[in-house]
Amino acid sequence: MSDNIELRVGSTAIKNWLSYTIEADIYTADDAFSLELAHPETQVTAGKRCELYVNGTLELTGIIDRVNKSYDKSGVKLKVEGRDLMGLIVDSYCEEFFTLQGTTVKTLAERLLKTIPFINREKIIYQEDFAGRVKKKGTSSGDSSLNLIDAPHNFSQIEPGMTVFDALKQYSASRGMMFFCLPDGTFVFGKPREKGTPLYTIVCTREGKENNVLEGEMVNDISRQYSKITVIGQQQGTDDFESSKINTKASVTDSAVPFYKPMVVKDNNDYQSPALHSRMLMEKARHDGFQLRYKVPHHSQGGRNWAINELCTVRDEVLGIEGTYLIYGRTMELSRQGTYTSIKLGKPGVAK
Repeated sequence: MSDNIELRVGSTAIKNWLSYTIEADIYTADDAFSLELAHPETQVTAGKRCELYVNGTLELTGIIDRVNKSYDKSGVKLKVEGRDLMGLIVDSYCEEFFTLQGTTVKTLAERLLKTIPFINREKIIYQEDFAGRVKKKGTSSGDSSLNLIDAPHNFSQIEPGMTVFDALKQYSASRGMMFFCLPDGTFVFGKPREKGTPLYTIVCTREGKENNVLEGEMVNDISRQYSKITVIGQQQGTDDFESSKINTKASVTDSAVPFYKPMVVKDNNDYQSPALHSRMLMEKARHDGFQLRYKVPHHSQGGRNWAINELCTVRDEVLGIEGTYLIYGRTMELSRQGTYTSIKLGKPGVAK
């Protein structure tokens, strides 16, 4: 079994790499790639839009950040490095500084992204369209954050020094959502997959007959988990006379943390934000607290490349794990040790 990696820059396609690393992670703002080619015959220019295909499937759409051409006794080498399209959002700073009163997430995204190149603004996915959460347009799924995607925010400010990513990430968090990128360059305002049919399987038995992994690791870390998270806010500048909407507060608790450890943050967006923001913070803390990591041979299983935001069934007798988990990160690599994929998994739907 062999894996085919192809970098496409315009009409040019480059193959036969000496080594490579291709990353994807829901919780990393800008996914990176690094490719090394021996005896290059093609000229590659920094700043070009590119696409990375693995076994014929698009796995990253991005920009070439750096090109390094060198030589030694073995010959000439070319190293190409870059990030996905989210890297442009991370690097770009806001040029307009305004109060966001009455602005929705969708309106803000359209305004901040309008001058950034290479982005297909027609393919931006908002929570209602994500992962089949709403079957029909206008039908509620019962998730409060779904119903608030178009709710205007009452009080927030774009300040000098904020990047476009920071502004959109903070605004999304106040509505209980994340802001991340899919391999084809589509931006998502929503949450990772919680339900569905697992597309992958990881098996590690003590007998070893069905094993399909090279290495495995489980991490339980409470250092960034909190037994109670409270979000408080004060909506100055609003016309509301209800004290509950001027001074706001919401808390969530996590019984899995073995002792009392509180966290308090401020969110002055509007009276709806604390409850949604606190739940998002708890979800992130639980994600940080439990992680599974596996190393598997090659880049696909059953003819399908390993992909983020998909579910995987795990049966690991050594680590004592059995269940369905979310693939939130994967890194494809070619090195002297061979071709393999590192996979990071966590609990799906941990905010419930």
